[in-house]
Amino acid sequence: MITISNTYHFPLVSLSIIIAILASYAALDLGVRIHQAKGFARNLWLFSGAFAMGMGIWSMHFIGMLAFHLSIPVTYNTTWVIISIIPAIVSSWLALAIVSQPIIRKSRAVIGAFFIGTGIISMHYTGMEAMVMQATIKYNPYLWGLSAVIAYVVSLVALYLLFQAREQSGTPKARWKKMGSAFIMGIAISGMHYTGMSAATFKHDHHHMELSGSYDNNLLAYFIGVGMLIILGLVLISVLIDKRFESQSKTLGKKFSSVVQSANDAIVLADYNGVIISWNKAASLMFGYDEDEILGKNLQIIIPERYRAAHQMGMERYISTEKPHVIGKTMELHGLRKSGSEFPLEISLATWKEKQTIYFSSIIRDISERKHTEEKINRMVYLDPLTGLPNRHLLNDRLTQALEQAHDKKQIIGIMFIDLDRFKYINDTLGHAAGDDLLIEASKRIQSCLDKTDTLSRQGGDEFIILLPDTTHNEITKCAQKIVQLFTQSFVLNEQEMFITPSIGISLYPSDGNDMETLIKNADTAMYRVKEQGKNNFQFYTPDMNEAVSQKIKLEMGLRKGLERGDFNVHYQPQVDVSFGRIIGVEALIRWNHPDLGNIPPSDFIPIAEETGLIVPIGEWVLYEACRQNKEWQQEGYAPLRVAVNISSRQFQHSNLVEVVQRTLTETGLDPQYLELELTESIIQDSKHAISTMQKLKDMGIHLSIDDFGTGYSSLSYLKLFPIDTLKIDQSFTKNIFSDTKDAALVHTIINMAHSLDLKVIAEGVETGEQLQFLQQTQCNEAQGYFFSRPISAEELSIVFKNELLLN
Repeated sequence: MITISNTYHFPLVSLSIIIAILASYAALDLGVRIHQAKGFARNLWLFSGAFAMGMGIWSMHFIGMLAFHLSIPVTYNTTWVIISIIPAIVSSWLALAIVSQPIIRKSRAVIGAFFIGTGIISMHYTGMEAMVMQATIKYNPYLWGLSAVIAYVVSLVALYLLFQAREQSGTPKARWKKMGSAFIMGIAISGMHYTGMSAATFKHDHHHMELSGSYDNNLLAYFIGVGMLIILGLVLISVLIDKRFESQSKTLGKKFSSVVQSANDAIVLADYNGVIISWNKAASLMFGYDEDEILGKNLQIIIPERYRAAHQMGMERYISTEKPHVIGKTMELHGLRKSGSEFPLEISLATWKEKQTIYFSSIIRDISERKHTEEKINRMVYLDPLTGLPNRHLLNDRLTQALEQAHDKKQIIGIMFIDLDRFKYINDTLGHAAGDDLLIEASKRIQSCLDKTDTLSRQGGDEFIILLPDTTHNEITKCAQKIVQLFTQSFVLNEQEMFITPSIGISLYPSDGNDMETLIKNADTAMYRVKEQGKNNFQFYTPDMNEAVSQKIKLEMGLRKGLERGDFNVHYQPQVDVSFGRIIGVEALIRWNHPDLGNIPPSDFIPIAEETGLIVPIGEWVLYEACRQNKEWQQEGYAPLRVAVNISSRQFQHSNLVEVVQRTLTETGLDPQYLELELTESIIQDSKHAISTMQKLKDMGIHLSIDDFGTGYSSLSYLKLFPIDTLKIDQSFTKNIFSDTKDAALVHTIINMAHSLDLKVIAEGVETGEQLQFLQQTQCNEAQGYFFSRPISAEELSIVFKNELLLN
């Protein structure tokens, strides 16, 4: 299996180390507080400290995981992530419990370090198991063992440093020693994590489940990091406040009041009746009430009327609680300013009991900016930035809900897959700005055909999907007809009129699929059937469409492997001088003998090769093989002749066509005068590019011809401008020269015109002597067709050359 490359996002690595150091510092502080506290306070500090320290260690680990970037998508199993938190908290609880003991024996410290280290190791490798990806993890046993050793050593060092911090509390320079100890512990904890990560090697495994969605790991890491910094900050502040209460109980009230007044968040205190007894400056700025006009008023004054009943019920519920001092809740609701305007806020409500009296404290934060940011993020995540329509993520959510409802209520769901025909042409011709304007107007036109319960989604480019819940076959048909009809009207953008048509594929739940992926895929398949038929209309999905798609995919896969396996070969059709009847050239024609499907006609696989771009390597192989074979015939003593090779539009548009032809001639040793390149009329529509490329080929001494002349977008001007040697009359004209006088006149006209321009003419599809006689009378130069020979292999043609040589 392939080893997957990885990188680290170093800002997140730095963040994880900072959190580890801060968590260590908090743990050192907490160890002192736990040792000094008594009774219930001690248990509260112990469990709070274990949670804060454990979450700090876990956050360092998880942010470190998110900083680790693989070259494949990775997400995390929520259950395993949550499970990995437990060992971290348990280990922290054990460490703080040991340090809080009056005496720490060496044996207890060693045993405790073993269990703490085991917990940290469990947390790390459980977190590794939470990774969901198309890969398996292999561990280097030596690095794995080293990470375990580091974990146990770190645990023992941590216990020692915690004990030292406890013993040295209150001594000079205790803070600096604590900072140094926190730095050592943080670096050691981080070292264990990144050593453990170094032990892991990720091997690509296609058997693992594919990820259905993804999220921004860096953004998640920063959210976790900021959240953990807030928690650790609160822990450190709590420790600081507790110290202040203990050492300066008389002056703490004033200091606390100063903190409250200087806080950025509104802090409001009220009694059990909801009467406001404290109001800080931030509250005045937030709500517009000065302290002297709000004190003594009820909290309901800052609550919108529709929320007041629920707020009152919540306060009564807190009062009825047996232990109101431990009750706290954070909620989001709307606040009411003095001006009467409302705004979203976040309130942290808590209660405490003092001398049998219950009080309420509210920490209130204006979250208007946060809500605006969340809405902006939601628009970015769920809405298409150009059209404002739902994107594929929002469509997936709505379709999932619609499928659940349809399953329960036995309803039909319709999926329409819409592709705008000729959009790429307009985009390339008029520019991307015009293309964007057209997409916006097209989306509005489609939207006007839908009900409020329907969902129009832009998938990207010029592709749209419509979700029609709880519908019928007849309603879907009417909707599709309405969309097609609307698109018969032109679009006028920047005073320029343009037409564009939709191709619509439709699938139905449950007849065409029971899940989202199948329904969208089948609608897409039906849409491509519409495009193939060129009807610019709509089509319901039928099972036989998948068979056609499967066949097409099979042919595409066969094309990709065909050159490697040697499935292709070149046949040659002689080109005969009409006047003398001798072979003066051959046309190289590719043939494909598929190992499973047998001989496949070029009309079946050439369009697929063009569509996928495989025509380029296939065309280069035909060019090389034709040149090589022609040179081989010359070396065998046969009369030199030209070999004609078809050049596809894809090949011609490649910037390296001239270099490819030159390299082929050099490698095969064929003189350029014995190579003829056949170009279709569609190739030379871009005259500026075409003239430059064709002139370079002509300067090399190569003959150029226009294939299937008269069937494309013919323009007489290019016959004068382009360095062409020969016109090839399409076989559709040749075969009808006796059944259609117009075709006969057209062939005669082409020949006369070509001769006037000093061009040669070769007629394709000659199958009868009468056709040959007509061409002789009209002075056509050359001809090819079944009358002379079908396309034959190089070996068969060698026999023909040998017989001609013997006759001469």
